Amino acid sequence: MQRTALAEAIHAMPRDERPVLHGDNGATLKATTVLAMLWWLGVKPSYSRPRVSDDNAFIESLFRTAKYRPEFPAAGFADLGAAREWAREFVHWYNHDHRHSGIRYVSPAQRHEGRDVAILAARHEVYQQARERNPARWSGNTRDWSHIKAVTLNPERDSVVVAASRREPIQPLAA
Repeated sequence: MQRTALAEAIHAMPRDERPVLHGDNGATLKATTVLAMLWWLGVKPSYSRPRVSDDNAFIESLFRTAKYRPEFPAAGFADLGAAREWAREFVHWYNHDHRHSGIRYVSPAQRHEGRDVAILAARHEVYQQARERNPARWSGNTRDWSHIKAVTLNPERDSVVVAASRREPIQPLAA
């Protein structure tokens, strides 16, 4: 009964306002049964084109992190309330407890509040002391605990954009 109501609501929408379901060219969203259901519901499928991704790498990473959490229910959520509670707890963990490699293993909350600078300086000091106590253990430099000023999706592309804006000659990047 709910499926019929959903289909009727979608069909009542103007064509240009009907929902689009974007997929990544995976087998799941190309399956005949899924395509038939989308057609029946009036939902237009959309797929990424090769080498032209509209995906947000930060969000894709977040989805993967969420799916592989031990608390993620393998059988799905019992109801909307359960999904919302899980999401609330996940977001808190992600922002306050999870250490992110892209910002030198501090949490987003620590970074946002400016506490990451002191944390990274303390880690650097610990590594320096360990290297002084046992120099044979270190064949090269210690881990880089410097503060990352900006987090970007494609830092190599950012340099190309900056150079182009200054009209400097640049070497094209290999694909």
